[in-house]
Amino acid sequence: MRPLASRMSVMSGEGALSVFARAKELERAGRSIIHLELGEPDFHPASSVNGALKRALDEGKDRYCPVPGVPALRDALVAYLRDTRNVNVAPQNIVIAPGCKIALFMAMMALIDPGDEVLYPDPGFPGYASITLGLGGVPVPFELSARNNLQPDPDAIVAKIRPRTKVLITNSPGNPTGTVYRDEVQRQLAELAVKHDLLVLSDEIYARIIYDGTYKSMTSYPGMEERTLIIDGFSKSFAMTGWRLGYTVAPLRIVPALEMLVMNTYTCVAEFTQYGAIEALRDREGATPRMLCEFSRRREQFVRDLNSIPGFRCVPPEGAFYAWVDITETGQSAEELCRIMLEEAGVAAIPGAAFGLGGRNYVRFSFASSTAILHEAVERILRVSSTWHRAIAGSSM
Repeated sequence: MRPLASRMSVMSGEGALSVFARAKELERAGRSIIHLELGEPDFHPASSVNGALKRALDEGKDRYCPVPGVPALRDALVAYLRDTRNVNVAPQNIVIAPGCKIALFMAMMALIDPGDEVLYPDPGFPGYASITLGLGGVPVPFELSARNNLQPDPDAIVAKIRPRTKVLITNSPGNPTGTVYRDEVQRQLAELAVKHDLLVLSDEIYARIIYDGTYKSMTSYPGMEERTLIIDGFSKSFAMTGWRLGYTVAPLRIVPALEMLVMNTYTCVAEFTQYGAIEALRDREGATPRMLCEFSRRREQFVRDLNSIPGFRCVPPEGAFYAWVDITETGQSAEELCRIMLEEAGVAAIPGAAFGLGGRNYVRFSFASSTAILHEAVERILRVSSTWHRAIAGSSM
Protein backbone atom coordinates (compact mmCIF):
# COMPACT_ATOMS: atom_id res chain seq x y z
CA MET A 1 0.00 0.00 0.00
CA ARG A 2 1.25 3.48 -0.82
CA PRO A 3 1.92 5.67 2.21
CA LEU A 4 -0.18 8.64 3.26
CA ALA A 5 1.00 12.17 2.54
CA SER A 6 4.07 13.05 4.61
CA ARG A 7 2.31 16.06 6.10
CA MET A 8 0.17 13.71 8.20
CA SER A 9 3.23 12.58 10.14
CA VAL A 10 4.12 16.10 11.27
CA MET A 11 0.67 17.41 12.19
CA SER A 12 -0.64 16.87 15.71
CA GLY A 13 -3.97 16.66 17.48
CA GLU A 14 -5.21 18.53 20.55
CA GLY A 15 -4.54 17.42 24.09
CA ALA A 16 -7.95 18.65 25.16
CA LEU A 17 -9.70 16.29 22.78
CA SER A 18 -7.53 13.35 23.86
CA VAL A 19 -8.37 13.94 27.52
CA PHE A 20 -12.03 14.38 26.58
CA ALA A 21 -12.01 11.00 24.84
CA ARG A 22 -10.59 9.25 27.93
CA ALA A 23 -13.05 11.09 30.19
CA LYS A 24 -15.95 9.89 28.05
CA GLU A 25 -14.64 6.31 28.30
CA LEU A 26 -14.72 6.58 32.09
CA GLU A 27 -18.25 8.00 31.96
CA ARG A 28 -19.42 5.09 29.83
CA ALA A 29 -17.99 2.80 32.51
CA GLY A 30 -20.21 4.50 35.09
CA ARG A 31 -17.76 7.04 36.54
CA SER A 32 -18.78 10.59 37.45
CA ILE A 33 -16.53 13.00 35.54
CA ILE A 34 -16.33 16.78 35.84
CA HIS A 35 -15.27 18.14 32.46
CA LEU A 36 -12.88 21.07 32.82
CA GLU A 37 -10.82 20.17 29.75
CA LEU A 38 -12.80 21.74 26.90
CA GLY A 39 -13.16 25.46 26.18
CA GLU A 40 -16.90 25.26 25.75
CA PRO A 41 -19.21 27.71 27.57
CA ASP A 42 -22.03 26.00 29.47
CA PHE A 43 -24.42 28.59 28.05
CA HIS A 44 -26.54 28.37 24.92
CA PRO A 45 -27.42 31.00 22.31
CA ALA A 46 -30.16 33.47 23.21
CA SER A 47 -33.66 32.41 22.22
CA SER A 48 -33.78 35.18 19.62
CA VAL A 49 -30.71 33.67 17.91
CA ASN A 50 -32.32 30.24 17.67
CA GLY A 51 -35.52 31.92 16.50
CA ALA A 52 -33.69 33.73 13.71
CA LEU A 53 -32.18 30.47 12.51
CA LYS A 54 -35.58 28.74 12.52
CA ARG A 55 -37.16 31.61 10.60
CA ALA A 56 -34.38 31.45 8.05
CA LEU A 57 -35.08 27.76 7.50
CA ASP A 58 -38.82 28.38 7.22
CA GLU A 59 -38.12 31.09 4.65
CA GLY A 60 -36.09 28.69 2.51
CA LYS A 61 -32.65 30.09 3.34
CA ASP A 62 -31.01 26.70 2.89
CA ARG A 63 -29.41 27.18 -0.52
CA TYR A 64 -26.01 28.05 -1.92
CA CYS A 65 -25.09 31.61 -0.97
CA PRO A 66 -22.24 34.02 -1.76
CA VAL A 67 -18.81 32.50 -1.27
CA PRO A 68 -17.54 35.07 1.30
CA GLY A 69 -20.83 35.05 3.24
CA VAL A 70 -24.29 36.54 3.02
CA PRO A 71 -24.10 40.35 2.65
CA ALA A 72 -26.32 40.96 5.69
CA LEU A 73 -23.91 39.08 7.98
CA ARG A 74 -20.86 40.84 6.62
CA ASP A 75 -22.62 44.20 7.12
CA ALA A 76 -23.53 43.18 10.69
CA LEU A 77 -19.91 42.24 11.38
CA VAL A 78 -18.73 45.65 10.19
CA ALA A 79 -20.98 47.31 12.79
CA TYR A 80 -20.04 44.76 15.48
CA LEU A 81 -16.29 45.19 15.05
CA ARG A 82 -16.65 48.96 15.05
CA ASP A 83 -18.78 49.01 18.20
CA THR A 84 -16.98 46.37 20.27
CA ARG A 85 -13.29 46.96 19.46
CA ASN A 86 -13.10 50.14 17.38
CA VAL A 87 -12.03 48.27 14.24
CA ASN A 88 -13.15 49.92 11.01
CA VAL A 89 -13.40 47.62 7.99
CA ALA A 90 -15.64 47.19 4.95
CA PRO A 91 -17.86 44.18 4.22
CA GLN A 92 -15.47 43.30 1.40
CA ASN A 93 -12.73 42.63 3.98
CA ILE A 94 -14.69 39.77 5.59
CA VAL A 95 -14.85 36.09 4.65
CA ILE A 96 -17.16 33.77 6.60
CA ALA A 97 -15.92 30.25 7.47
CA PRO A 98 -17.36 27.11 9.09
CA GLY A 99 -15.47 27.69 12.33
CA CYS A 100 -12.35 29.53 13.46
CA LYS A 101 -10.05 26.58 12.87
CA ILE A 102 -10.86 26.44 9.18
CA ALA A 103 -10.57 30.24 9.01
CA LEU A 104 -7.10 29.96 10.55
CA PHE A 105 -6.17 27.08 8.25
CA MET A 106 -7.28 28.95 5.13
CA ALA A 107 -5.48 32.12 6.16
CA MET A 108 -2.25 30.23 6.77
CA MET A 109 -2.65 28.34 3.49
CA ALA A 110 -2.99 31.65 1.67
CA LEU A 111 0.13 33.08 3.31
CA ILE A 112 2.69 30.32 3.85
CA ASP A 113 4.99 28.67 1.33
CA PRO A 114 7.15 25.65 2.21
CA GLY A 115 10.13 26.84 4.21
CA ASP A 116 8.46 30.03 5.45
CA GLU A 117 8.82 30.60 9.19
CA VAL A 118 5.90 31.36 11.48
CA LEU A 119 6.36 32.96 14.90
CA TYR A 120 3.75 31.80 17.41
CA PRO A 121 3.18 31.98 21.20
CA ASP A 122 4.30 29.11 23.43
CA PRO A 123 2.29 28.05 25.36
CA GLY A 124 -0.41 28.57 22.78
CA PHE A 125 -3.15 26.97 20.71
CA PRO A 126 -1.72 23.68 19.30
CA GLY A 127 -3.07 24.36 15.82
CA TYR A 128 -0.57 27.14 15.18
CA ALA A 129 2.43 24.80 14.98
CA SER A 130 0.49 21.84 13.56
CA ILE A 131 -0.99 23.75 10.61
CA THR A 132 2.35 25.41 9.90
CA LEU A 133 4.06 22.02 9.70
CA GLY A 134 1.27 20.58 7.55
CA LEU A 135 1.79 23.37 5.04
CA GLY A 136 5.54 22.78 4.91
CA GLY A 137 6.34 25.83 7.01
CA VAL A 138 8.65 26.12 10.00
CA PRO A 139 6.99 26.92 13.35
CA VAL A 140 9.15 29.14 15.57
CA PRO A 141 7.83 29.50 19.13
CA PHE A 142 8.27 32.57 21.27
CA GLU A 143 7.94 32.03 25.00
CA LEU A 144 5.24 33.42 27.29
CA SER A 145 7.01 33.06 30.63
CA ALA A 146 5.92 33.71 34.20
CA ARG A 147 8.96 35.93 34.71
CA ASN A 148 7.47 38.24 32.05
CA ASN A 149 3.90 37.93 33.37
CA LEU A 150 3.07 35.66 30.42
CA GLN A 151 3.46 38.62 28.04
CA PRO A 152 5.30 38.30 24.71
CA ASP A 153 8.85 39.66 24.88
CA PRO A 154 9.37 41.80 21.74
CA ASP A 155 13.16 41.72 22.15
CA ALA A 156 13.16 37.92 22.26
CA ILE A 157 10.89 37.80 19.20
CA VAL A 158 13.13 40.13 17.21
CA ALA A 159 16.04 37.78 17.89
CA LYS A 160 14.10 34.96 16.19
CA ILE A 161 13.37 36.85 12.95
CA ARG A 162 15.28 35.51 9.95
CA PRO A 163 15.06 36.01 6.16
CA ARG A 164 12.31 33.36 5.79
CA THR A 165 10.21 34.68 8.70
CA LYS A 166 6.88 35.65 7.15
CA VAL A 167 4.05 35.45 9.71
CA LEU A 168 3.63 36.50 13.34
CA ILE A 169 0.70 34.98 15.24
CA THR A 170 -0.73 36.84 18.21
CA ASN A 171 -3.49 35.63 20.52
CA SER A 172 -4.94 38.07 23.02
CA PRO A 173 -6.70 37.17 25.25
CA GLY A 174 -4.72 33.97 24.98
CA ASN A 175 -5.43 30.28 25.19
CA PRO A 176 -4.29 28.67 27.50
CA THR A 177 -2.89 31.44 29.71
CA GLY A 178 -5.72 34.00 29.67
CA THR A 179 -3.12 36.73 29.02
CA VAL A 180 -4.25 40.04 27.54
CA TYR A 181 -1.31 41.64 25.74
CA ARG A 182 -0.43 45.04 27.17
CA ASP A 183 -0.77 48.06 24.89
CA GLU A 184 2.97 48.75 24.92
CA VAL A 185 3.75 45.13 24.05
CA GLN A 186 1.32 45.14 21.12
CA ARG A 187 2.70 48.45 19.94
CA GLN A 188 6.23 46.99 19.86
CA LEU A 189 4.97 43.88 18.05
CA ALA A 190 3.31 46.11 15.47
CA GLU A 191 6.50 48.09 15.00
CA LEU A 192 8.62 45.01 14.44
CA ALA A 193 6.01 43.61 12.01
CA VAL A 194 6.22 46.81 9.95
CA LYS A 195 10.02 46.98 10.16
CA HIS A 196 10.51 43.36 9.08
CA ASP A 197 7.54 43.24 6.68
CA LEU A 198 5.72 40.48 8.56
CA LEU A 199 2.11 39.47 8.07
CA VAL A 200 0.21 39.18 11.35
CA LEU A 201 -2.49 36.67 12.22
CA SER A 202 -4.36 38.15 15.18
CA ASP A 203 -6.41 35.40 16.84
CA GLU A 204 -9.15 37.39 18.57
CA ILE A 205 -11.63 34.64 19.38
CA TYR A 206 -11.67 35.68 23.08
CA ALA A 207 -11.78 39.44 22.44
CA ARG A 208 -15.16 39.87 24.16
CA ILE A 209 -14.11 37.86 27.23
CA ILE A 210 -11.88 40.36 29.00
CA TYR A 211 -12.23 41.25 32.68
CA ASP A 212 -10.53 44.62 33.02
CA GLY A 213 -9.91 47.47 30.62
CA THR A 214 -10.78 47.86 26.96
CA TYR A 215 -9.77 45.46 24.23
CA LYS A 216 -7.41 46.74 21.57
CA SER A 217 -6.96 44.86 18.28
CA MET A 218 -3.61 44.59 16.51
CA THR A 219 -5.16 46.42 13.56
CA SER A 220 -5.35 49.57 15.71
CA TYR A 221 -1.62 50.32 15.44
CA PRO A 222 0.07 52.31 12.66
CA GLY A 223 0.78 50.31 9.53
CA MET A 224 -1.15 47.23 10.68
CA GLU A 225 -4.38 47.42 8.68
CA GLU A 226 -2.64 46.39 5.48
CA ARG A 227 -0.74 43.46 7.05
CA THR A 228 -3.09 42.03 9.71
CA LEU A 229 -5.67 39.26 9.39
CA ILE A 230 -8.12 38.94 12.28
CA ILE A 231 -9.40 35.45 13.06
CA ASP A 232 -12.60 35.44 15.10
CA GLY A 233 -15.87 33.59 15.47
CA PHE A 234 -19.02 32.88 17.42
CA SER A 235 -18.08 29.88 19.59
CA LYS A 236 -16.75 31.63 22.69
CA SER A 237 -18.39 35.07 22.87
CA PHE A 238 -21.84 33.80 21.88
CA ALA A 239 -21.75 30.20 23.20
CA MET A 240 -22.28 28.86 19.66
CA THR A 241 -19.60 26.15 19.61
CA GLY A 242 -21.59 23.59 17.64
CA TRP A 243 -22.71 26.12 15.03
CA ARG A 244 -19.18 26.15 13.56
CA LEU A 245 -19.10 29.78 12.51
CA GLY A 246 -15.96 31.84 12.17
CA TYR A 247 -14.60 34.58 9.96
CA THR A 248 -11.46 36.26 8.73
CA VAL A 249 -11.01 40.01 8.40
CA ALA A 250 -8.28 40.51 5.83
CA PRO A 251 -6.66 43.25 3.74
CA LEU A 252 -8.41 43.53 0.38
CA ARG A 253 -5.40 42.20 -1.54
CA ILE A 254 -5.63 38.90 0.40
CA VAL A 255 -9.41 38.39 0.20
CA PRO A 256 -9.39 36.95 -3.37
CA ALA A 257 -6.97 34.24 -2.23
CA LEU A 258 -9.26 33.36 0.69
CA GLU A 259 -12.27 33.24 -1.63
CA MET A 260 -10.37 30.94 -4.01
CA LEU A 261 -9.69 28.58 -1.12
CA VAL A 262 -13.37 28.66 -0.12
CA MET A 263 -14.40 27.77 -3.68
CA ASN A 264 -12.01 24.83 -3.63
CA THR A 265 -13.13 23.52 -0.24
CA TYR A 266 -16.45 24.24 1.50
CA THR A 267 -18.09 26.43 -1.21
CA CYS A 268 -20.01 28.51 1.34
CA VAL A 269 -21.20 28.40 4.94
CA ALA A 270 -24.73 27.15 5.62
CA GLU A 271 -27.02 30.07 4.82
CA PHE A 272 -29.50 29.67 7.70
CA THR A 273 -26.75 29.65 10.37
CA GLN A 274 -25.51 32.97 9.06
CA TYR A 275 -28.91 34.55 9.70
CA GLY A 276 -28.83 33.24 13.26
CA ALA A 277 -25.37 34.79 13.60
CA ILE A 278 -26.71 38.21 12.59
CA GLU A 279 -29.11 38.10 15.52
CA ALA A 280 -26.29 37.01 17.85
CA LEU A 281 -24.23 40.06 16.87
CA ARG A 282 -27.15 42.36 17.65
CA ASP A 283 -27.44 40.76 21.10
CA ARG A 284 -30.64 42.56 21.97
CA GLU A 285 -31.00 40.46 25.12
CA GLY A 286 -27.52 41.28 26.44
CA ALA A 287 -26.50 37.61 26.49
CA THR A 288 -22.77 38.20 26.04
CA PRO A 289 -22.40 40.79 28.87
CA ARG A 290 -24.36 38.53 31.20
CA MET A 291 -22.15 35.59 30.32
CA LEU A 292 -19.05 37.69 30.93
CA CYS A 293 -20.33 38.72 34.37
CA GLU A 294 -20.86 35.08 35.26
CA PHE A 295 -17.40 34.13 34.02
CA SER A 296 -15.98 36.91 36.18
CA ARG A 297 -17.67 35.49 39.28
CA ARG A 298 -16.44 32.01 38.45
CA ARG A 299 -12.91 33.26 37.89
CA GLU A 300 -12.80 34.88 41.33
CA GLN A 301 -14.10 31.79 43.13
CA PHE A 302 -12.20 29.19 41.14
CA VAL A 303 -8.80 30.86 41.33
CA ARG A 304 -9.21 31.33 45.08
CA ASP A 305 -10.21 27.68 45.52
CA LEU A 306 -7.40 26.37 43.29
CA ASN A 307 -4.85 28.26 45.34
CA SER A 308 -6.05 26.35 48.41
CA ILE A 309 -4.81 23.07 46.87
CA PRO A 310 -1.30 22.11 48.05
CA GLY A 311 1.30 22.94 45.42
CA PHE A 312 -1.07 24.85 43.12
CA ARG A 313 -0.33 28.45 42.19
CA CYS A 314 -2.73 30.34 39.93
CA VAL A 315 -2.71 33.99 38.91
CA PRO A 316 -6.18 35.28 37.88
CA PRO A 317 -6.45 35.33 34.07
CA GLU A 318 -7.09 38.70 32.42
CA GLY A 319 -9.32 37.21 29.73
CA ALA A 320 -10.80 33.99 28.30
CA PHE A 321 -12.08 31.36 30.75
CA TYR A 322 -9.04 29.28 31.61
CA ALA A 323 -7.14 28.89 34.86
CA TRP A 324 -3.44 28.37 34.11
CA VAL A 325 -2.03 26.65 37.19
CA ASP A 326 1.66 26.33 38.04
CA ILE A 327 2.02 22.87 39.62
CA THR A 328 5.82 22.89 40.06
CA GLU A 329 5.57 22.73 43.84
CA THR A 330 3.56 19.50 43.76
CA GLY A 331 6.66 17.58 42.73
CA GLN A 332 4.54 15.80 40.11
CA SER A 333 4.67 16.11 36.36
CA ALA A 334 1.64 17.79 34.85
CA GLU A 335 0.84 14.58 32.97
CA GLU A 336 0.88 12.47 36.15
CA LEU A 337 -1.11 15.07 38.04
CA CYS A 338 -3.79 15.14 35.35
CA ARG A 339 -3.87 11.34 35.33
CA ILE A 340 -4.45 11.28 39.11
CA MET A 341 -7.15 13.94 38.90
CA LEU A 342 -8.99 12.15 36.09
CA GLU A 343 -8.61 8.53 37.14
CA GLU A 344 -8.90 8.98 40.91
CA ALA A 345 -10.89 12.19 41.36
CA GLY A 346 -12.96 12.26 38.18
CA VAL A 347 -11.78 15.75 37.17
CA ALA A 348 -10.62 16.25 33.59
CA ALA A 349 -7.95 18.90 32.93
CA ILE A 350 -5.16 19.39 30.37
CA PRO A 351 -1.40 19.01 30.96
CA GLY A 352 0.23 22.28 29.96
CA ALA A 353 2.74 20.66 27.58
CA ALA A 354 -0.21 20.05 25.23
CA PHE A 355 0.15 23.77 24.47
CA GLY A 356 3.92 23.76 23.98
CA LEU A 357 7.10 23.16 25.96
CA GLY A 358 6.56 26.43 27.82
CA GLY A 359 3.56 24.85 29.52
CA ARG A 360 5.24 21.71 30.85
CA ASN A 361 4.93 22.77 34.52
CA TYR A 362 1.31 23.88 34.21
CA VAL A 363 -2.22 22.48 34.05
CA ARG A 364 -5.09 24.19 32.25
CA PHE A 365 -8.59 24.13 33.70
CA SER A 366 -11.61 25.61 31.94
CA PHE A 367 -13.97 27.47 34.25
CA ALA A 368 -16.79 27.53 31.69
CA SER A 369 -18.90 25.49 34.13
CA SER A 370 -21.19 26.50 36.99
CA THR A 371 -19.78 27.65 40.32
CA ALA A 372 -21.26 24.57 41.98
CA ILE A 373 -19.44 22.25 39.55
CA LEU A 374 -16.18 24.16 39.95
CA HIS A 375 -16.46 23.97 43.74
CA GLU A 376 -17.10 20.21 43.57
CA ALA A 377 -14.09 19.81 41.26
CA VAL A 378 -11.79 21.48 43.80
CA GLU A 379 -13.18 19.35 46.62
CA ARG A 380 -12.46 16.21 44.60
CA ILE A 381 -8.91 17.35 43.85
CA LEU A 382 -8.31 18.15 47.52
CA ARG A 383 -9.34 14.60 48.41
CA VAL A 384 -6.59 13.12 46.21
CA SER A 385 -4.00 15.84 46.85
CA SER A 386 -2.44 13.72 49.62
CA THR A 387 -0.66 11.95 46.76
CA TRP A 388 1.58 14.97 46.30
CA HIS A 389 0.91 16.77 49.63
CA ARG A 390 3.08 14.26 51.50
CA ALA A 391 5.94 14.92 49.11
CA ILE A 392 5.64 18.69 49.65
CA ALA A 393 5.55 18.29 53.42
CA GLY A 394 8.57 15.98 53.34
CA SER A 395 10.66 18.34 51.24
CA SER A 396 10.05 21.22 53.67
CA MET A 397 11.24 19.30 56.74
